[in-house]
Amino acid sequence: MKFDTPAGTNPIDQLKVVGRATDRIDGKYKTTGTAPYAYERHDVAPNQAYGYVLGAGIAKGRVRAIDAGAATRAPGVLAVVTTLDTPKLGLGRMNYATLFGGAEIQHYHQAIAVVVAETFEQARAAAFLVRVDYAPEAGRFDLAAEAKSAKPVGAGSGEGSGSGAEDRTGDFEGAFARAPVTLDETYTTPDESHAMMEPHATVAAWQGDKLTLWTSNQMIAWGKESVAKIFGIPKENVRLDSPYVGGGFGGKLFVRADAVLAALGARAAGRPVKVALTRPLVANNTTHRPATLQRVRIGATKDGVITAIAHESTSGNLPEGRPETAVDQTKLLYAGANRLTAMRLAHLDLPEGNAMRAPGEAPGLMALEIAMDEMAEKLGLDPVEFRIRNDTQVDPGKPERPFSHRDLVGCLRLGADRFGWARRNPTPGQVRDGHWLVGVGMAAGFRNNLLTKSGARVRLDRAGTVTVETDMTDIGTGSYTIIAQTAAEMMGLPLDRVVVRLGDSDHPASAGSGGQWGANNATAGVYAACVKLREAVAQRLGINSADAVFADGEVRSGNRAVPLGEAAAQGGLSAEDTIEYGDLSKKQQQSTFAGHFVEVGVDVDTAEVRVRRMLAVCAAGRILNPKSARSQVIGGMTMGVGAALMEELAVDKRRGFFVNHDLAGYEVPVHADIPHQEVVFLDEVDPMSSPMKAKGVGELGLCGVGAALANAVYNATGVRVRDYPLTLDKLLDRMPDAA
Repeated sequence: MKFDTPAGTNPIDQLKVVGRATDRIDGKYKTTGTAPYAYERHDVAPNQAYGYVLGAGIAKGRVRAIDAGAATRAPGVLAVVTTLDTPKLGLGRMNYATLFGGAEIQHYHQAIAVVVAETFEQARAAAFLVRVDYAPEAGRFDLAAEAKSAKPVGAGSGEGSGSGAEDRTGDFEGAFARAPVTLDETYTTPDESHAMMEPHATVAAWQGDKLTLWTSNQMIAWGKESVAKIFGIPKENVRLDSPYVGGGFGGKLFVRADAVLAALGARAAGRPVKVALTRPLVANNTTHRPATLQRVRIGATKDGVITAIAHESTSGNLPEGRPETAVDQTKLLYAGANRLTAMRLAHLDLPEGNAMRAPGEAPGLMALEIAMDEMAEKLGLDPVEFRIRNDTQVDPGKPERPFSHRDLVGCLRLGADRFGWARRNPTPGQVRDGHWLVGVGMAAGFRNNLLTKSGARVRLDRAGTVTVETDMTDIGTGSYTIIAQTAAEMMGLPLDRVVVRLGDSDHPASAGSGGQWGANNATAGVYAACVKLREAVAQRLGINSADAVFADGEVRSGNRAVPLGEAAAQGGLSAEDTIEYGDLSKKQQQSTFAGHFVEVGVDVDTAEVRVRRMLAVCAAGRILNPKSARSQVIGGMTMGVGAALMEELAVDKRRGFFVNHDLAGYEVPVHADIPHQEVVFLDEVDPMSSPMKAKGVGELGLCGVGAALANAVYNATGVRVRDYPLTLDKLLDRMPDAA
């Protein structure tokens, strides 16, 4: 189905099932421990052995020799595969670092061997018997030191954000110099880890020259293509199966070393092998969000109209890597005739930097939205009013291109009202509650809406049950449920008459889970397949499809009502289609918006920060399932708390690795850190987006939260911290006197 004109009225608009707060149909499996995650697929292949991955002990250099003799002779060992035994493998989609093969070491904990044994304990013990002789080389591990030599680089995140090396509109320098009120500040964000609960894990089995991977992966079609490319085998010889994913946040968008080494280990051992990466390897061997150095400059008239805005970001990565696209939202979020965005990339020999939830906008808004707060203070304006005053309904760099639907102002006004913003004391450090200094802060949220083709197959049986098959994944986001809701709405069925099968590369290729594009596109693909099935049903029943009404398990036309299953009485019906998009997104800018509000308490003696309450007001098109959408937003808000207050991969700048590479050293928020969270969705649809008239929402819940929290800390204490995370050491010696 080609979607190249705005959506008109269609069966989804009935909202009998879609748009209802619905319990996740996979919830019972996850809460009872019966949802099979990748490492637990004991039933899929008999006689599974265990693989244990050994990572490099240097960050840059070469492997001279590997002595695996003692490991090979260890109890239970079936095979040892080393990087020197294996020719350098090809790069999969979005991989910058070689996953295995050859002597060159590009980063710390790069995989150099996998030991396969009868038990996990035997494989782990034998791995520590492997002796490696390295030829280390000097590396570059300090972004601040390398920033001076960083080169201008333009790139996209692959998830909807991107920018040129330098993009200009008007005369920024001239307008900034003339502006009566200006701001010029630098902000930093650290390296961050995805820290998902389920580590990267795979069970691999060969049948002749055909490879099956039961793996934890967000993008099945990408993964199938990558595995074929990495091993140099036909795509039709590769199958990926990933029905449940225990979190990914971008770290499982593409194939990693667990899949590759499980496959190599299985081939060497002659039997299925399972591999899970240890926590240190998750941090150092896979990917992370790169650190940034960001400079923001804003010039405005005395009454608060922005006349000049610039955002420049420097990040680091491996030589073939891309920059963190932290300036993208600044091109679209606020008006201003004179604009500059620029990105620079430093060569670092740290582990690969790549997509992490809301790449670009998440760290970019952490800088921009503090800068907007600082500018509002200089102007003597309320921060909400300053943002509203500079709203735009068109792309500021391309004024002829309007937004398809934009209600940032609605988010901010409703958020301010619900949060009690009018009661805020604008003078920092003035509100006390016992030994806590109390402050409130806010920030705008922004994330682009990305359209990508997505396919599905729907089957109808004689019992009147519809089965949906697509390789779409559920990474904890509720994909099973919204896809079932879509099919139920289209075919006039209750949810218990819909079966959803996900995550198998033998099913039609979907949008996959990433970039907050999954829900809108995957359900649109199901919509397209259901349109075809409705036509086939009508034809089988001798009904004009234009007149057919699908409701209450029946197909109705005039005075005739036929049970849906009757259409399949002489044999099941099946339909398959893919939603494909025209150029609507090029004609009109499609984005999502939020207003984030946070209240914090800061201990007057210790500078400990405690979040007291949070609110997000979101404008993201039709909300397909308010219950799971809320869960996505509060998950993003929680991640925003982590980014603001505690998350930081500490770099050993001598040896080139992340020191705190486990969940004991890398701190993330726990339940005790998170107070009441309120989420409000504006009632809106966007016909330019898809037949579902929806957009993404999952990453919008994160974008802007860090800055809202930092602004609240400033309001509480009068201490402005521009270097994330806002740990107490950055506050303590600047706190107001605790009188």
